[in-house]
Amino acid sequence: MIAPGLQISQFKLLIIRTTLQEIGLASDAAVNLLLGTALVESGIYFLRQVKGPALGLWQMEPATHDDCWHTFLNQKPDLAQAVRLIAGRETPTASLLIGNLPYACAMARIKYLRAPSPLPVATDATALSAYHKQFYNTPLGAADPAKNAAAFQQAINA
Repeated sequence: MIAPGLQISQFKLLIIRTTLQEIGLASDAAVNLLLGTALVESGIYFLRQVKGPALGLWQMEPATHDDCWHTFLNQKPDLAQAVRLIAGRETPTASLLIGNLPYACAMARIKYLRAPSPLPVATDATALSAYHKQFYNTPLGAADPAKNAAAFQQAINA
């Protein structure tokens, strides 16, 4: 699951935690959820979905990216500005999900922020995996919460 040359403890600290702190949405649960999500969505390896439209290590579809901006971030100016700073541009596009890891991380967190349920306990891999399935992957997606719990445990341990 680990891409050659990418050390997940550093990824967790230097990309995920740092990004979430910069946008004011850091918590241990959020950090573990986002690392686990990247592990199960792309293996922290694929920058573009092999057979589909999803982009970046968190495999967000361009339509989801755009919806996050149009129906959520545009109504939250302070958060939107923090995300724009991470993106490095006033009008971020979905193509940034491929090469701008902090931006892709921030957008994955925004997708979870829209979920109606609070984040699970930071150290509960089973609950984190189920939350991912329910609020990120969707019921029709290929994620298997039971199978993916091991990746979320890896995220917790990193």
